[in-house]
Amino acid sequence: MKSGNFFGELKRRNVYKVAVAYAVVSWLLIQIATQVFPFFEIPNWAVRLVVLLLILGFPVALILSWAFEITPEGIKRETDVAPGQSITPQTGRKLIAITAVVAVIAAGMFVFQLVRTVGIPQRREAVQSVEDGSRQGGTVSLPVSEKSIAVLPFENLSDEKSNAYFAEGIQDEILTRLSKIAALKVISRSSTKRYKSAPDNLREVGKQLGVANLLEGSVQKVANAVHVNVQLVRVATDEHLWAESYNRKLDDVFGVEGEVAGAIAEQLNAKLTGAEQKAISDKPTQNVAAYDAYLRGLSIEHDRYNYTAYQEAAADYARAVQLDPKFALAWARLAAIRSFLFFNGVDTNTNSAAAVKEAADQAIAVEPESGEAWVAQGAYRYRVLRDFPSALQAYEEGRKRLPNSALVFQYMAYVERRLGHWKDAESHYKKATELDPRDFQLFISMGGEFLNLLRRFDEAEAALDRALELSPNDESAIGNKANLLQTEGRLDEAAKQLAHIPADSTDDYVVLMRAVQAIFEGHFDAAIALIKPRTTPAKPGDPLNTTAKTFLVQLGYCQEWAGRSNEARATFAHAVAAIKPSPDFVVSPESLGLPFFLALAYAGLGDKEKALEQAKRAVADYDTDAVAKPNAEAVLAQIQARFGDVDSAIGALPHLLEVPAGITPADLRYNPLWNPLRKDARFAKFIAEPQPK
Repeated sequence: MKSGNFFGELKRRNVYKVAVAYAVVSWLLIQIATQVFPFFEIPNWAVRLVVLLLILGFPVALILSWAFEITPEGIKRETDVAPGQSITPQTGRKLIAITAVVAVIAAGMFVFQLVRTVGIPQRREAVQSVEDGSRQGGTVSLPVSEKSIAVLPFENLSDEKSNAYFAEGIQDEILTRLSKIAALKVISRSSTKRYKSAPDNLREVGKQLGVANLLEGSVQKVANAVHVNVQLVRVATDEHLWAESYNRKLDDVFGVEGEVAGAIAEQLNAKLTGAEQKAISDKPTQNVAAYDAYLRGLSIEHDRYNYTAYQEAAADYARAVQLDPKFALAWARLAAIRSFLFFNGVDTNTNSAAAVKEAADQAIAVEPESGEAWVAQGAYRYRVLRDFPSALQAYEEGRKRLPNSALVFQYMAYVERRLGHWKDAESHYKKATELDPRDFQLFISMGGEFLNLLRRFDEAEAALDRALELSPNDESAIGNKANLLQTEGRLDEAAKQLAHIPADSTDDYVVLMRAVQAIFEGHFDAAIALIKPRTTPAKPGDPLNTTAKTFLVQLGYCQEWAGRSNEARATFAHAVAAIKPSPDFVVSPESLGLPFFLALAYAGLGDKEKALEQAKRAVADYDTDAVAKPNAEAVLAQIQARFGDVDSAIGALPHLLEVPAGITPADLRYNPLWNPLRKDARFAKFIAEPQPK
């Protein structure tokens, strides 16, 4: 057959038209598969299979169109159709019409998908709230990355149930190593710890955590032998992608975590940099006893949230570094936890500034490329030195090495608030919720320590409600919601919230919120009964912690308002002696505001000169702290009002009502410290005005 005749036959037999029609129909089918399959949770390999079958079918369709012809009697071989009986022209016209219709449908679906894709950023922005539209109430879900994973709690198969800490530690170390891989999205432990080791409803767990993959595992420790079993599961299909068992001696178990992390990265096609490969494969210590002490400290720190528990964890970390002075991870955890205890004035002899510095410096000296060591440096610079810019730099170094650490993003947000970088703080809070979507403490922090300060009360309440949804009986979450309602002046609702907490609660924050409620309601004797037990040392002879010192000042004012002037004066004198034990003692700025509480104690004693001097010094002390400075400025205004400088006090109010972390009309309305201004018409106007946005 000549080439000219061949191409003519292709045209006569509608082969060209079949090719075009096949291409258009294939396009439509691919559009349907890519948009409909995910809705029914059909895995991505099914879409790829559809595309492959359509490609393989193309030459088959062309061969069939060449070899066969449609006739009124049905489909016949082309050689069996006489030239006069052929109806290929009519068939060709029908093919053109069908192709046009299918093309219009396919184009319409393509335009819909394009518009939908372009509109995603706007819609996401519209639904963004305290959780960046991710999981508030489980109503909004973002696309799930195929390289996302959550490590579920490992089952402890040891006969000795006291070895549970060891299984937790192995899980935690695997998770930590995975979190160092930037190509992955790894959910934090605080969101996964509430699940079973091998849950039945994998799809629901994956949906709640926002991941495509789950790692299950078990650990059995018998004498000096350890058996670790792990399996990687694809959430959408319940498919086991990979599984492995490891039998090791106790002194060789350290390498298992790195091997597991490396295997998972390979299974999820996550490419590792040289630094990441080293980070996940390095053994933290060769000392079995040091590693055991470290795992015990981690277990305490993760499972118990109080000062006593943190002191116990710090003791375990201290034992770990004593056994192995080159154990950088243990030094880093010791620095972080001691910085927290120092920050809150807990046993500052043990948790001194020097002790925190030593641990942080040792961590960075032993392992200068460790993300945990840089986080320890950030904790020291933030909580001890109060050098916020330097702390942020250290946390940023930690973030580079721990790209999946929700805690690092949260720490960055803490510092950014202090610097007044509110937008950056919000961005990092939201990133933390993506990596830790079920950590109720994170939502408490967002609602009570961030959104509340910005007077974004609706969002703050939503964040705290989310915390209570995750942990309904948590006293801190309830206390923070009560504080939010007090800040808004919704005292009846605040009282109902506080009523949900057991009456015998000894939590300092709960006691403070109940005292504030009583003060705002004018029940000063009730406030005294709440506060007084908190103004004595935990053990006879011990110094007062920072919280107790602030409670002393508040107790003095409650006694004054209750008409117990002699008791009040004695309490104020006690407070001054506790906060400033000698004339040359320097009261440094710290988290709870001792410098301005000292000013209030001087004012309670009637010492105008010292009170004003100390109040102004406190404002200067907190000049670079956007969270604490408004509190210091408010105390200065209250002291000015107390000693008759009404104009200065009134003049400070517009700024304090507007600046983040400042006061609210509810505070002006109910706080007795503003009583000297109540007869001033200008003050009455501020109370009457709505809360500034």
